[in-house]
Amino acid sequence: MSDWIDSGGDGPHSCNETDDNDRDDRDRKKADLTRARRFRTPGTIALAMLLLALASHWGYARDRGQYANSSPELKAWFEGLKSGKGPCCSDADGTAVSDVDWESGNGHYRVRLDGQWVDVPDEAVITEPNRIGRTMVWPLRGYLGLTIRCFMPGSMT
Repeated sequence: MSDWIDSGGDGPHSCNETDDNDRDDRDRKKADLTRARRFRTPGTIALAMLLLALASHWGYARDRGQYANSSPELKAWFEGLKSGKGPCCSDADGTAVSDVDWESGNGHYRVRLDGQWVDVPDEAVITEPNRIGRTMVWPLRGYLGLTIRCFMPGSMT
């Protein structure tokens, strides 16, 4: 008779050679699993850091020099532009759009970027007066696709 209470563990073992071999196999498997977990965590962290480093390249602002000769007042105005989605960053991040590449209808705007028409979210439209006259768009290209952070309609002349 045994006083063993069933708590989900192994039952009482008889002392023979087969049980010792089974126990050794279980201990070896447990050690292998622990070792695998120990090496999996640093690998996962390294992979995440690599992906973050690769993805961060797309987030850099760029200055292509297209507005290098603009006045300090105009540059400060560009730096302060904001839409409902946040600051537009700067004039260097924006792109001038030709009149044939944007349109408005029913109070909404669309712009053609990279050969495709993209609807401009209402909160991305800059409502203050356009001091340069040209239509400008600040696109964001990311792993989820193309979105528009800011859009400033021009005079369509």
